[in-house]
Amino acid sequence: MRYLPHTSGDRAAMLSAIGVGSMDDLFADIPEAVRLKEPPDLPRHAGEQEVERQLSALANRNVAASSTPFFIGCGAYKHHVPATVDHLIQRSEFLTAYTPYQPEIAQGTLQVLFEFQTQVALLTGMEMANASMYDGSTGCGEAVLMAHRLTRRSKAILSGGLHPHYRAVVETLSRMSGAEAVARGARPEEAGSSDIAAAIDEDTSCVVVQNPDFFGRLRDLTELAEAAHAKGALLIVVVTEVVSLGAVQPPGSMGADIVVAEGQSIGNGLNFGGPYVGLFATRQKFTRQMPGRVCGETVDADGRRGFVLTLSTREQHIRREKATSNICTNSGLCALAFTIHLSLLGDAGLKRLAALNHASAVALADALSSISGVEILTSTFFNEFTIRVPGDASDVIDALVEKGVLGGVPVSRLLPGSHKDLIVVAATEANRAEDREAYVKALREVLA
Repeated sequence: MRYLPHTSGDRAAMLSAIGVGSMDDLFADIPEAVRLKEPPDLPRHAGEQEVERQLSALANRNVAASSTPFFIGCGAYKHHVPATVDHLIQRSEFLTAYTPYQPEIAQGTLQVLFEFQTQVALLTGMEMANASMYDGSTGCGEAVLMAHRLTRRSKAILSGGLHPHYRAVVETLSRMSGAEAVARGARPEEAGSSDIAAAIDEDTSCVVVQNPDFFGRLRDLTELAEAAHAKGALLIVVVTEVVSLGAVQPPGSMGADIVVAEGQSIGNGLNFGGPYVGLFATRQKFTRQMPGRVCGETVDADGRRGFVLTLSTREQHIRREKATSNICTNSGLCALAFTIHLSLLGDAGLKRLAALNHASAVALADALSSISGVEILTSTFFNEFTIRVPGDASDVIDALVEKGVLGGVPVSRLLPGSHKDLIVVAATEANRAEDREAYVKALREVLA
């Protein structure tokens, strides 16, 4: 029996109910040019050993991040994760299916999420945090929708320094919800926030900025927050490198109304791009418009301490028209890893980790600036900065790979058609002095 045994009549009735003429109409948003016209040319079946051998051969063509000097960032960062984290997340107290709907059998998970919320609030300088989002980019989209609800306006201004992937998520959600997203041009030489402030009008619900931004620049956002608030708009601050909050003034103290961050850097490996963990924090007065879930502490009938889901604002829990989001679950396992790693670090450890990151980046920037033709464009940064190289940055990166160095991300890869001579470079505590030396040597040879 088929898993979904719908008859042609069943399918026709469903298509009629949602107002489309055929199954193909459901894929209208996918460009025709990228749709498969027939199944991919793959063997239909093979033995386990044959499949393992073939896939291993393909995997061996990858350049492993752990085996080569690695300076790639742009929203996903290579940090050391203690073995203790992996050991602890496998304890039985934290094993629960899907989402902790049943608090009586998920106390371990709920307690960790409660502590996770506390950590996120402290890191971001905000009053409230939820039990995590899917990742930073989808959290950013949810923050913009939340700002629309709070202000009853429908226009978001996106800074040119916002990561292109985050911008794309916001634009997609805005298009589908009938809202407006105004994205400013991405310029590595952009001097400040005054031009963004000047664009805020009476229709603006929020301004979205990233700190450090896509090019690595650090900014004081206080004046921008004041300008937004003067026009009745909210300031949303995005942080893609959460380790920076061990050294940089938290967004909450600069006037942010909503803070969204990617928490991958703490407790989670690169994992080929996911799964990651989105951090979401806001002011207490906005709590009921916050997406996702909030875990709270209480006592049972016998006075014993316990943990519960205090707030669940999706359509499964409340009337559909009042739901703030359809987020189906939190990133529980990744949030657990985040909380354990941050607990192991503590306040002093996080500050030391941040200092190591910054020192590594400064040392690399100083060394790269000694190469003829290389220009450091980012004057203030945490552990990521932008350089200009002679010629096509993509070609330079490819040549560096041939020399065993993963030298960063060409800006044109994420912003096609522009900034072809720029590379975003990230350096963390995982980079040793010999890694930096290998990068400088390889780049000098490539440019020669």
